[in-house]
Amino acid sequence: MRAKQAAEREKARQGMLAGDERYFPARDKGPARKFARDWVDSRRLPSQYFLPFSLLILLATWVPWPLEIRATVLNLVVAVGWPIMMLGVVFTSVYVAWRVKRLVAEKLPNEPLKGVGFYAAMRALQIRKLRFPPPAVLPGGKPVQKKK
Repeated sequence: MRAKQAAEREKARQGMLAGDERYFPARDKGPARKFARDWVDSRRLPSQYFLPFSLLILLATWVPWPLEIRATVLNLVVAVGWPIMMLGVVFTSVYVAWRVKRLVAEKLPNEPLKGVGFYAAMRALQIRKLRFPPPAVLPGGKPVQKKK
């Protein structure tokens, strides 16, 4: 029984990685969510660089700089870097949510809009290689080539 369940889980995992919507969790199913995923994945958005930029800022504060340089680095990071990054994330998230909801309403008028904007904004915050379900389109809108 355990072996059968493990085989089923592996089949479901492979199906999700292959992009088979039958195996997706409920939050990722439906044409509106697919449209949102493809719209976000076909663009390079400032918010997708949030995590790498956060790591860079964190590392810059840990480097043992000389005292006069350390004060300047910390002031730049805290007074300039973080606020710019946070404003960029907020504005990008609001724009992505607004734009995707509007486009879904136009292109898929019978689909419910509840949660689609938030779904797209949260996907835009993720590092592209770590997005799940994996992107089906490259930046620019070309389909991803399947690995053999």
